[in-house]
Amino acid sequence: MVGVPQRHRATLSLGLLAAALLLAAGQLVLIPVLIADEVRWGWLLLPLTFLTTPLWSLIHEAIHGGLLRTRTWNDRAGRVLAVTYGAPFALLKTGHLLHHRFSRTRRERTEIYDPAVTSFAGAARKYFTQLLGGLYLAEAASVVLMAAPASVWRWLARRTDAEGTVTGLVFDTVARRHLRQFRIDAAGIVVLYAAALWAYGRHAWMLGLAVLGRAVLISLADNAYHYGTRLEAPLEAMNLRLPRPLEAFVLAFNLHNVHHQHPGVPWYALREQFLADGDEFHLDWFPAVLRQLRGPIPADREDVRPVVRWPDGSSPRPPGTQRLQPADR
Repeated sequence: MVGVPQRHRATLSLGLLAAALLLAAGQLVLIPVLIADEVRWGWLLLPLTFLTTPLWSLIHEAIHGGLLRTRTWNDRAGRVLAVTYGAPFALLKTGHLLHHRFSRTRRERTEIYDPAVTSFAGAARKYFTQLLGGLYLAEAASVVLMAAPASVWRWLARRTDAEGTVTGLVFDTVARRHLRQFRIDAAGIVVLYAAALWAYGRHAWMLGLAVLGRAVLISLADNAYHYGTRLEAPLEAMNLRLPRPLEAFVLAFNLHNVHHQHPGVPWYALREQFLADGDEFHLDWFPAVLRQLRGPIPADREDVRPVVRWPDGSSPRPPGTQRLQPADR
């Protein structure tokens, strides 16, 4: 998608938005109608579950204001997509922007633990819960706060504000700036998914499995771009190599270091920016996702310690970094 003409960008975004909403309608409306006559139609939920990745990429574009050109319509589109995704846009946007601010700092370094404070086993329980679905399920479970007054949100912000998490900051920001929007969108999620479960009837377990599949996919992929990277470097991440068709499928989300360096660049321009920066791939995508199963990493391990900066601001190349070969460009 390098060099998408300006006149085609709005059409491309609208087309992807329409496709995402049609697929959501297929999952939540059409399939329960079809399985009433033939249960084998339920297998369609499998490919639809794998489409969670580009769905999140579209929501991610809306979070950064790059989905639609007008801010108002961009945010509206993001909110509608987030309702089909199952978590309020205000919460997703707040959490993601805090991720850009605090990634690899003491506030947010998912797999890192302090051996002086906790054991590997203790860290592993928390880490694998989040890695294998917990991240998405926590986002989705936030809808239970739909009717909670602002005082409850402020109390939760105080109780959860701690080193190693941005949860308290998320609660505080939503309470102060986005509570009305959160409540409206959470109500939409509850109504939409309650109606879908009713439509599935005795096959509601199929939708439940699809949502669990979404939870695992999102949670597994979320930290793969940061796992085992240097600490105290919020602007850095890994670019993970994918075949070009799959790169287009995930809307270039695999070019994650480029995105952290240039968060305002839309997805269709990330490859172009990648080349302009002379950036490189650090690992292949699938091995990078799977290596997270090694578990949590102690904060004192040499390869994750903060990068030493030279006086001119440059730094040594992190271990294991692979230069992009010309054939891969």
